[in-house]
Amino acid sequence: MKSNLQLLDCTLRDGGLGLEDANKNRISGLRFSQTDIFDVAENLSKSKIDIVELGSVEITASPHTEFAIYQNIEAISETMPKKKLPSQMYAALYRGPDTPLEDIPEWNPNLCEAVRVIIRYSELRKSLDFCAGLSQKGYKVFVQPMLTMRYIDDEIKQLIDAANDMGAYALYIVDSYGYMMPADIERLFLEYDKGLDKDIAIGFHAHNNMNLAFSNALSFINRDIDRCLIIDSCALGMGQGAGNLQTEIIAGYLNRNFGKSYDYGAILDVCEIIEKYCGEMLWGYSLTRLLPAIHKTAYKYAVSFRKHYGLTYREIDEILGRIPVEFVHRYTPENAKKILELCGYGRSPDFGGSNGW
Repeated sequence: MKSNLQLLDCTLRDGGLGLEDANKNRISGLRFSQTDIFDVAENLSKSKIDIVELGSVEITASPHTEFAIYQNIEAISETMPKKKLPSQMYAALYRGPDTPLEDIPEWNPNLCEAVRVIIRYSELRKSLDFCAGLSQKGYKVFVQPMLTMRYIDDEIKQLIDAANDMGAYALYIVDSYGYMMPADIERLFLEYDKGLDKDIAIGFHAHNNMNLAFSNALSFINRDIDRCLIIDSCALGMGQGAGNLQTEIIAGYLNRNFGKSYDYGAILDVCEIIEKYCGEMLWGYSLTRLLPAIHKTAYKYAVSFRKHYGLTYREIDEILGRIPVEFVHRYTPENAKKILELCGYGRSPDFGGSNGW
């Protein structure tokens, strides 16, 4: 058994953010029921998966628990199942460094033990300082540099040095737009492994735009190393965009090949719940999600061009290849419109169009 390998299920968090995004963009009205949130968490606890992420924490005018988004660490911690293995952790994700540290309590056993923080590239120092503050409060901090491929060597070193200084639990490689190749993972892994203190885990969060999530995960874990490695996954791959590595695939593989003992029946029970959210193709492989990965751009451009502007795949491919560099990673509806105008496509969006995922 490879005891230094951990599986983290983020179905509720990444799936919840996917539902929120679909609602914001008038693509779907699906929302988690509170019963489903409870049952997913309970079954993931029973599955013996090492780390269960329960959702996100974000400052909002009102709770958005139908998307597993909570206003503070206390509220999300109330959803923790009462029974868990001694080695099992519950996690909450901060979507940035916006919550004042003084509003976050010192960790105690009634709160999520693990906190994951999306590192905001435009506010790198602020994000890392926020992580360090959470670590000082007693939380196990997971440093999540979204779209890790955009970080240059000096910024990677800054991430590694900050993780060491704060005593982070993990530093992640995050394939936000699903275009990483095994060689990219190998390069970043070697940099992390060379620079990180040995007791800091390295994590990998895959997206499936090019159907490479599973193969990339294998290239990440199949190495002879003592350091703890963490793989993220979601039931049925539920998540933003093309979705994530599927929990049911990776858990079965780890049971067969790494001596793990995850309860596969409990994982299938989670899949049974999540399947009801599959009907509108809100995640999963599609040509619309493949094209932006090929061009290494934000996937929402292609979704917008297809869903709201009715462009053909050929047109989308041509436009994505011409996006000015300052827009590549910065999708907004306004930027999408500017790009279309620059490329000679002066169409108005149709928010009642067909589902072009």
